[in-house]
Amino acid sequence: MTSLYSRGARSLSLLTLLGVTSTAASLTAALEAGQNPGPQRPYQITEQREPCSDYQPLRRPLFGDTHVHTGWSFDASSQDTRNKPADAYTFAQGGRMGIQPYDDNGQAMRQVQLDRPLDFAAVTDHSEFLGEMRMCMTPGYPGYWHPVCIAHRWLPQYSFGTFGAYGMAAKKRWGFCGEANTDCFAAARSTWQDIQQAAEDAYDRDADCSFTSFVAYEWTASVGAGQNLHHNVLFRNDQVPDHALSWIETPSQVQLWDYLEQECVEQKPGCDAVAIPHNSNLSGGLMFETARVSDDTVPPGPVSVAEATRRARWNPLFEVVQHKGASECDNRNPVWAEDEYCDFELLAYDSFGGKNTGIAAGGAMDWLTVFVDDQDLPQTKPPEASNFLRYALKKGLQQQDELGVNSFKYGLIASTDTHIAAPGLTMEKNHPGHGGAGMGSRDGLPAGLPDELEYGPGGLAVLYAEENTRDALFAAMQRKEAYATSGTRPVLRFFGGWDYPQDLCTDPELVARGYAAGVPMGGDLPPAPGTPDQAPRFLVSAQYDPGTPDYPGNLLQRIQLIKGWYENGELKEQVIDVAGGDTGADVDINSCEPQGAGYQQLCNVWSDPQFSETAQAFYYARVLENPSCRWSQRICADAGVRCDDPASIPEGMEQCCAAEHQKVIQERAWSSPIWYIPSS
Repeated sequence: MTSLYSRGARSLSLLTLLGVTSTAASLTAALEAGQNPGPQRPYQITEQREPCSDYQPLRRPLFGDTHVHTGWSFDASSQDTRNKPADAYTFAQGGRMGIQPYDDNGQAMRQVQLDRPLDFAAVTDHSEFLGEMRMCMTPGYPGYWHPVCIAHRWLPQYSFGTFGAYGMAAKKRWGFCGEANTDCFAAARSTWQDIQQAAEDAYDRDADCSFTSFVAYEWTASVGAGQNLHHNVLFRNDQVPDHALSWIETPSQVQLWDYLEQECVEQKPGCDAVAIPHNSNLSGGLMFETARVSDDTVPPGPVSVAEATRRARWNPLFEVVQHKGASECDNRNPVWAEDEYCDFELLAYDSFGGKNTGIAAGGAMDWLTVFVDDQDLPQTKPPEASNFLRYALKKGLQQQDELGVNSFKYGLIASTDTHIAAPGLTMEKNHPGHGGAGMGSRDGLPAGLPDELEYGPGGLAVLYAEENTRDALFAAMQRKEAYATSGTRPVLRFFGGWDYPQDLCTDPELVARGYAAGVPMGGDLPPAPGTPDQAPRFLVSAQYDPGTPDYPGNLLQRIQLIKGWYENGELKEQVIDVAGGDTGADVDINSCEPQGAGYQQLCNVWSDPQFSETAQAFYYARVLENPSCRWSQRICADAGVRCDDPASIPEGMEQCCAAEHQKVIQERAWSSPIWYIPSS
């Protein structure tokens, strides 16, 4: 199966779709002649490989997943995940993969496959227990017969306590790790080498450039009773540190930066990395506090210019949605009450520990109360505004004004956080659940639902790059030319400048002129041309995802621009519809068939009528598709559940009619922002 947007055969059709016909023709001619357009790349080359045959100077969207767990992660093993990094990369490229349940011979009884292959992926197993997982799961290793390892193999639901709470919250290792933990560290190095080898084996270094893999891991910082400060660390190439730094050995995020600076940049020529924060919705309000946070309290003292500068350097991207909810905004909070589209994939609590997962007494959550400094778990607490991205983007404007540095200048991506080694498995139809902090059906959920009702399939990361290589994709991460989707694959372009003509949407050179006269998503607006009262103009274009015959896409409903600004000591925001609108489209929840009109393509050039040349500001685009059935409702509909007819509700499917069941969603995409910084 060929990826929709990444292969050379599709280059002309995609660029034509985006309105770049003459450029597409010249690129196609160069490809047919076996040439790359221009001998130089506009980014540093740090690895040896063949140049790609489908190099495109105007860049194309490449779809991937930067948050993937396999059987080397302690909480994936607790889901009986037996797939390893090599399996995850095979799956990402279109291969079939078995997942639980397994028969008596250990053979998977269910197979899954992507609707379309990904262009890139990164396996991000938790670094905290890479050694312990190898020791517990491999006969002959020290610790294999330790009671904790036996429990992990036979009662994996307890692993959230025996490893998660004891290790990440209490920051302790079990005795089978040996003196000074040397046995666990040695086993972790072996696993880290296996992770690197799997990434190398999957990476297409030929001219086809069909797939890119990144060496990566998750640094799983968790303070208090599960306030999530996790970051996914992705390395630029195969030059990586000798070990994956663990939260257990790290007081705070500051030490993570020290490790990246010293053991990557300084000690490994060619080494570089990004650290992507995720799940701020579960951070208990701490994700956007000082990076010196090491427990559930905020250290005294303001953020320094040096700290803000380091954070901006290492955190260029932010994961806005994944399996465990969305982190853009929350319209249950008064700040966003008027934004009706802030209701997407919200969780009712603000930390992992603030929610009863449904595990019976004596399960993982009871273990958590034992190991987290003997404190009781907090009651369920709704997330506050400080848990969400839009809060951080506005806070960054104030920081820019006060310090001259914006440490929350994030580009936006999404990913799955799959714990079944299934990168990119984001289709609502036939969703099998991702495991992890959720539970598989064998752990006590109703037989009809493969995951907890509140969790979803997650999203995708999209990077604009000239070619599908590590260097090109990493350069896109650093300049933030990226966008997030909730799992579908619309094509989104967003440019900002001062002189875009109003009819640019009809111009066949739309993309070329977007770059020439301004900046793409992730950039800073260039200085104003000096014309009095001139406001910036934004070019935004979206093409719907047609999907596949088995997993058809949905039409677009509207494009919105979200503006935030800091003026006269106040942080403000506004949501503006700039293209499309309410067409009355809907979905039949019993058949999940879409109903009503929509758009295959939307485009507009919008000028800000309330622009102030003295106010810090950001703008990002949000693209909304027509309503569709959520994954859970698809299962309920397939089972014939009709909530107005109790006789139609089989045993185990009662959650289909629960008050909290969100049956209909609107898939969407979020661009990275474009920032305005006053010249003064």
